[in-house]
Amino acid sequence: MANITLKQLRYFDAVAQAQHFGRAAESCAVSQPALSVQVRDLEETLGLTLFERSPRNVRLTSFGEAFRDRVRVILRDVDGLDDLARAARDGLAGRLRLGVIPTIAPYLLPAVLPALSTTRPGIDVHIRETVTPRLVQELLDGKLDAAIVALPLDEPGLVEVPLFDEDMVLVRPDTDTEAPVPAPDQLGTMRLLLLEEGHCFRDQALSFCNVGAAAREGLDGSALSTLVQMVGAGLGVTLIPEMAVPVEARAARVHIARFKVPAPKRAVGMVWRKTTPMADHLADIAQIVAAAQAGKAPVNT
Repeated sequence: MANITLKQLRYFDAVAQAQHFGRAAESCAVSQPALSVQVRDLEETLGLTLFERSPRNVRLTSFGEAFRDRVRVILRDVDGLDDLARAARDGLAGRLRLGVIPTIAPYLLPAVLPALSTTRPGIDVHIRETVTPRLVQELLDGKLDAAIVALPLDEPGLVEVPLFDEDMVLVRPDTDTEAPVPAPDQLGTMRLLLLEEGHCFRDQALSFCNVGAAAREGLDGSALSTLVQMVGAGLGVTLIPEMAVPVEARAARVHIARFKVPAPKRAVGMVWRKTTPMADHLADIAQIVAAAQAGKAPVNT
């Protein structure tokens, strides 16, 4: 087993996740033949087949599944060594791999990135924007340092640090400007437009309206901007977070209505692995993010 390399393990893990050699090679920024040779060499070293191959996709063998679980532990530990060195060498300088969910990224990052640049001139921020389940998995796999998400996650392996709360607001056609703001239980009877499956904001909106996903009648969109434009076209109503209003409402014929107290809210926070040696540095980053959202001057620490 002395011939097994980290490169082979990373390529194997990429194929196991993508279930496709071409997509795995793309994610690793190598050619497909180069990746395939490494995986084949790994199988020859092990003396066992890791994948069932077909023209359209690949599937892990039973041994491949058990091997994948051990490989991911190894890769997390190796990445942990890198984190340990970064924490000791660079502090808050160097690379920061930050995940952000799509209902936060376009609205918060324009304030956060300049604040990070001002307070930490040596920082190199790499942004990963995707839905919460993927961010959680990439955090646990060591591919991200931290993520900004809606709380709570209740993931045992992650630390959750609250940053701020924000209201949800109702977006409706501008022809409804003078109409009373509906109560939450009335939204379930309206044509409610929501983000597609996988977005946590969808689940929060359904919970606030007290309506099950199967019972609602409406259309789904892939982004808040799409939903707001659909409302402007008279196709229904939707909910968006307060931070999205200045961006999304300015270019659509819609009316923003705020609910009576207690208004629906979401909690936004930053999460990272409990085992990361960068925890103290990430806690400082969380303070910078919270201050940037509140419009406060960045603090150098």
